[in-house]
Amino acid sequence: MSPNRGPQSPAAPPYSGLPEGKRRGALLAADLQDVPFWRRAAPAGISIMAVALADLISGKDRYLAPLMIVVPTIAALTLKPLELLLVCSFGLFAVFGLSHFDQVDTVNDERFLYGAMLSYLLLTVFSAWVAKIRMRRAAAFAAVSSVAEAAQRALLRLPGPVVGPLHLAVRYVSAADASRIGGDLYSVLETPHGTRVVVGDVRGKGLGAVQTAAVVLGAFREAAYDEGGLRGVARRVEASVERHAPDGEFTTALFAEFRTPEVMELLQYGHVPPIRVEPDGGVHVLHAPDPWVPLGLGRLAVGEPTTWGQPFGDQDVLVLCTDGVIEARHRRNGEFYPLAERVGPLVRDAARSSAELEAAVGRVYADLLEHAGGELGDDALLLLITRTDRLQGAPGPR
Repeated sequence: MSPNRGPQSPAAPPYSGLPEGKRRGALLAADLQDVPFWRRAAPAGISIMAVALADLISGKDRYLAPLMIVVPTIAALTLKPLELLLVCSFGLFAVFGLSHFDQVDTVNDERFLYGAMLSYLLLTVFSAWVAKIRMRRAAAFAAVSSVAEAAQRALLRLPGPVVGPLHLAVRYVSAADASRIGGDLYSVLETPHGTRVVVGDVRGKGLGAVQTAAVVLGAFREAAYDEGGLRGVARRVEASVERHAPDGEFTTALFAEFRTPEVMELLQYGHVPPIRVEPDGGVHVLHAPDPWVPLGLGRLAVGEPTTWGQPFGDQDVLVLCTDGVIEARHRRNGEFYPLAERVGPLVRDAARSSAELEAAVGRVYADLLEHAGGELGDDALLLLITRTDRLQGAPGPR
């Protein structure tokens, strides 16, 4: 059975589809219904108090109660229809009270009171209808968004926490697009030629990026089993990107192969350099000796990319990411996230167990969010890899 159909890691929701709770959560977030009622009602309530206070301060010679018509309009932005009617009823009582205070409820001035009440009631009914339409559109958006996210997770076919001789821990966040889909990709496969990994980042966002990601992943899943060398795998993926990806799209990618104990083979296509962290927290940024252009741009380059080997012991941690991580801006000074400087202490000793590795990727992601002020402006992928003792039994080339 393919390792991609194994158990999901704790950080990865099922890819067969979004659960009912998550679909409902998408709807709530799309229409602010995950925010407590008192917070959603606060703008309308503050408006009622502001109009009432302005009328009281201006004295009895100023009649400002008609300004209460702003309340239904504001309430329509955040409240459900019944909630809106409830909040606006307080506004209606305020109109009555202010009219009595300003003494416009007498026989001579009651026409002002009737006009203010009628305008307020009509606008309240209309705003309730607008709120209902808003909720319907939010539900439609949430449904489309949930389907798109489920489709992307089915495309990724997320691997389990253990693939062959490797332990994995992942954080994958599509943050730049409203539909929560993006172009970051990864796959880990146990093949007759060793365990092979690809991490990539498609230029662009949205459905176009997902289409290109599908091309890359599909080609990799086929070539990884067929090709004896890592360059052959990358060559097949490159050909598929040039043949099927939309014009102008390209993908940075990093290929890795774990076949020989204590050694890994790497092949870089314009991607973020990987980082190897030793058990004591020592950090080594693994720059390619012969950097190559991204997938889809090979026709513009002369020659062929070359692989290079790196030591990778059973206590080391390999940190792979996309540029959404290292290009995350600081919330105040705008500086990029210094992953190479921060990752050592955060993942030190993470190779001791799967739980430690999962905790380590959580620490890195939390540190990244703190750096960015709690929200990322681009898709981001963090993949931590360690190797197990089973590497000694990894199959050789066939």
